[in-house]
Amino acid sequence: MSTVAVPTSRPVLADVVSKSLLADAILVVGAAAFVGLLAQISFTIHPFVVPFTGQTLGVLLVGSTLGIRRALASMALYVVAGLVGLPWFAGHASGYSSLLFGYLLGFVLSVTLMSWLASKGNDRNVVSALGLFIIGELAIYAIGVPWLAIDLHMSLLKAISIGMTPYLIFDLAKAVVAGTLLPTTWRFVDRSTES
Repeated sequence: MSTVAVPTSRPVLADVVSKSLLADAILVVGAAAFVGLLAQISFTIHPFVVPFTGQTLGVLLVGSTLGIRRALASMALYVVAGLVGLPWFAGHASGYSSLLFGYLLGFVLSVTLMSWLASKGNDRNVVSALGLFIIGELAIYAIGVPWLAIDLHMSLLKAISIGMTPYLIFDLAKAVVAGTLLPTTWRFVDRSTES
């Protein structure tokens, strides 16, 4: 009778530096602030209603490096603090925007999936890391685009054409950059721990 091997969790990048509750708290707050900072790289192109931002790159990096507890805590902090008035959503915005709220919920789904996949070792080489980042981007759209369709009373196909398609080339570029940097960082960390 054969047994099925269940993959065990591997450390994520933040596990290398975080050895205490205080370090975890600093990582959570720092990650939320990092996403808020990247959200300020923001511009809108007519006729699209969703801004082009750098914040999704931050979300992807948080999801792939912090582990599920810290990543979820940082996204919860980012979303809740922005909703109650901290102006760190795209373009220094804050408060509830029914138009964009689905994308914020997509951030939470994205970091959840990415953290789980990173804990399985999918953050260690360029090919699997690129797949990890593409899955993270698609998770954001999986909630953001249908929410946009409902909010604007339009078909899902129309929402895809204005809330996803124009952004794909930028998202692919973000995935390539992050998908290259993360395994490179792991190689550096692995070498330094061996010494």
